[in-house]
Amino acid sequence: MDDHVSRDIYSPTEMREKAILAGISKSKLPFGRLFLLSILAGAYIAFGAIFSSVIALGMPGTWPYGIMKALQGLAFSLGLILVIIGGAELFTGNNLMVIAWLDKKINSLAVFRNWGIVFLGNFLGSIVIALLLILSRQYLVSNGDLGKSIVNLAILKTSYPFFTALVLGILCNILVCLAVWLTYSGRTTSDKILAIIFPISVFIAAGFEHSVANMYIIPAALLLQDIDPVFTANTGLILDGLHWSSFLLKNLVPVTLGNIIGGALFVGFLYFFALKPSSK
Repeated sequence: MDDHVSRDIYSPTEMREKAILAGISKSKLPFGRLFLLSILAGAYIAFGAIFSSVIALGMPGTWPYGIMKALQGLAFSLGLILVIIGGAELFTGNNLMVIAWLDKKINSLAVFRNWGIVFLGNFLGSIVIALLLILSRQYLVSNGDLGKSIVNLAILKTSYPFFTALVLGILCNILVCLAVWLTYSGRTTSDKILAIIFPISVFIAAGFEHSVANMYIIPAALLLQDIDPVFTANTGLILDGLHWSSFLLKNLVPVTLGNIIGGALFVGFLYFFALKPSSK
C-alpha cells in the first residue's frame, strides 16, 4: 500500500495506530467521567435526530423523496459532529475499540465494561432529551406535524421483523464507524466535520437503524402517548404495536446486535487485519 499521502492528513496505517490509542484511552476512563460523557453523547444524537425531523417538516409529497432524505441526513450529522468535536462517548462509535482489543492492548473485560456503561449513559441522555422535548410541547409545531412524524417513525421502526432490524443495524454502523474511522485521518476540526458528514448522511437517507438514535426517537413517541394521549389518538395512526416491549425486543435488541456486527466486524476487524504491519 502506498503510504505517501499528503501530510495534511494521517495515512491509513497511522489511523490504525490512532484507533488503537483511542481504544486504550477509552478503556481507562473512570466510571464517573465515562458515564457523564455517555449521557452527553446520547443527548447529542437526540439533537441530531430532532434537527433531522424538523428539517423535513412540510417536505413529504412536496419535495422529491431523495432530496428530503439527503437533507435529513445532513442535519443528523450534527449529532456525531457534537460527539467527536465536543468529546463524548458513543456506543456505536466505540465498537471500534475492537481494534485495540485485537492488538492485545486491552482485554475483553475492558471492552465490555466500556460498552455497557456507554450504552446505559447514551440511553439516559437520549431519554432525557425525549422527555424535555415532549414537556416543551414543541411537538405541536407546524400544526403538530413534528409530533406526528415522531410517532409515525417510531411505528415504522417497531414494525420491522427481527432479522430486518438486525441487517439495518449492521449497515448503519458500518457507516457510523467509517465516519469515526475517517476522523482519525484529520488534523483540524474542519477535516473531522467533513469526514463525518457524508457517511452519516448516507445512513439516514437510506433508512438504516442506529441504536442510540432509536433511544430518542421511539421513547419520544412512547412518552408522547403517555403525556398527551389525545394528540396521539388524533394523529390517525395505528398505535397498537407501539409500546415499550416492542421498542426493546423488536428494535433495540436486534439493532444493537447489528450495530456491533457492522462496526466491530465490518470496520474494526477488517481494517485491523488489512493494515496490520507485516512485521507483526
